[in-house]
Amino acid sequence: MQRLSTRRYLKSNYVVAYVLSLAFLIISLLTAVSIGSVFIPISDIVRIIGAQIFRLPIAEEVDSMYRNIVFEIRLPRVLLAGFVGGSLAIAGAVFQGLLRNPLADPYILGVSSGASVGAVATLFFNISIPFLGLYTLPVLSIAAALMTIFLVLFFAKRVDRAMRVETIILTGIIFSSFLGSFISLIIAFTGDQLQQIMGWLLGSVSMRGWSHIGIIIPFFILGSLLLFMNSKELNALAFGEERAQHLGVDVQKRKLMVLVAGSILTGAAVAVSGAIGFVGLVIPHLTRRLWGPDHIHLLPLSILIGAGFLMLTDLVSRTIISPTILPIGVITALIGAPAFAFILMKQRNGMRGGL
Repeated sequence: MQRLSTRRYLKSNYVVAYVLSLAFLIISLLTAVSIGSVFIPISDIVRIIGAQIFRLPIAEEVDSMYRNIVFEIRLPRVLLAGFVGGSLAIAGAVFQGLLRNPLADPYILGVSSGASVGAVATLFFNISIPFLGLYTLPVLSIAAALMTIFLVLFFAKRVDRAMRVETIILTGIIFSSFLGSFISLIIAFTGDQLQQIMGWLLGSVSMRGWSHIGIIIPFFILGSLLLFMNSKELNALAFGEERAQHLGVDVQKRKLMVLVAGSILTGAAVAVSGAIGFVGLVIPHLTRRLWGPDHIHLLPLSILIGAGFLMLTDLVSRTIISPTILPIGVITALIGAPAFAFILMKQRNGMRGGL
């Protein structure tokens, strides 16, 4: 009887979690589309989206200028921010779960830096693979991200056979700094492309259209599905690899799938928006604190909250000192760096308390 009531409580708790997270996402989307140099009433936004997507009859009083602003400029930008935020948040959640450390995220582990090197090299050398077309940039970015995470794990194992989490994170930070020097070298040789590459490196969803959403969606779906399929195994891995193996988990196979999926999501996000740090650190940590560590629910909730968070962050970046648009990566760093310090201090205090 006690177990049954506990299950009911947890189920109702997660219903509340999904309702609140979805409401946060919808409010973030409508607010971000509404506010700008031209204010658009939310009622008009709903009518415009209903007319364009669901073919509902639109009221005559909705200004044609509003329709153009919403559907051609703001909506694709806001949706792209949502996909990027969701991708980075779920990638951060699985890296933290796999390594059993709240400090792990794509940015700190060097995955974002690896993806950035692949993307910057593609832009600098103007690489275009005929059969990939528009997908050249994300594919090469994902390949570089995958190569980076495997190199980080390889060198971490060479340094420490036990592959302690601290060693992996430190190796990731070293690789991130090393790859940053490659990016600096490319920038030093950049001429006309300097402004484009610099703007991209700081992270932005500005001047992006529906084509960029078309680029990220396939990788977002693929990476997310792979992680959802491994959510139970991630729960087992959170107790340690030996315990997971005793529970019947094929540890090496599942770890490989999770690392590949996380790198796909990170590489695709970096390809369309540049390097946006700390989203994968802060959002999963916040979601875990609010709703618990069960990856079956942690992963989709991280997507919803991460998407809404980056939509609002982009809104701040383009309105805080309007008409100047700040890079979105600057805002996330201002929020994320203190959060990182707070998590680090809390973790250290917890370790001391355990001693």
